[in-house]
Amino acid sequence: MQRSKGRPRGGGAGQESWVEPLDGHDPVPDEDAGQLRYDDPWYDALASGWGESAGDGAQGPAVVPSARTEGGAGAAAADVYLEVQRSAAFQEVRRRYRRFVVPAFVAFFAWYVGYVVAATTVPDLMARPVAGAVNVAMAAGLGQFLSTFLLTWAYARHARLRRDRPALELRWDTQELTRGMNGGTS
Repeated sequence: MQRSKGRPRGGGAGQESWVEPLDGHDPVPDEDAGQLRYDDPWYDALASGWGESAGDGAQGPAVVPSARTEGGAGAAAADVYLEVQRSAAFQEVRRRYRRFVVPAFVAFFAWYVGYVVAATTVPDLMARPVAGAVNVAMAAGLGQFLSTFLLTWAYARHARLRRDRPALELRWDTQELTRGMNGGTS
C-alpha cells in the first residue's frame, strides 16, 4: 500500500487508518488538507487529490494555485522573472542556444528537403545501385536516420557542455530571488 505522508484520503468507503508521518513532518490537519503548501517542495497535494471524487460521486473542485492571487507576490515574482530575462547571463544562454540550433536546423532541413526533392525529381539517380541491392535512395534514407541520431547526440552534448550549468545557475538565482520575496517560502 502506498504511504500517504499522514494526509487523510478522500473518497474511501471505509474507515481510514492513521499513517505515521514520514521524515519527522507533522501530518496535515483536516482543515489544511485542501490547501497547497509551499514550504515543502516534495508535498504532492495536487497529485494526490487530482480527479478523486468528493465521496458523493461528484468530482471535487480542482485546486490550482495562482501566483497572481497572493496579493503583490505574484506581480513581484513576475518582476523577478522579467529582470532575469533581461540579464546578460540569460541572454548568453539564449545566444548559445541559437548559435547551435539555427545552423543545425538549416543544415538538417536542407538535407531532408534535398532528399525528398531528389527522390521525386531525379529517380534515375536515386535508383543507381551502390552495393548489391542497395541503391542511392536507400543509402540516403538510412543517412536520414543516421543524421537524426547524430544531430540529437550533438544537441545533447552542446547543451551539457555549454548551456546546462549557466541555465541551472540562473534557475537557482531566480528561485532564491522569488523565495526571498515571499518571506522564505516559494
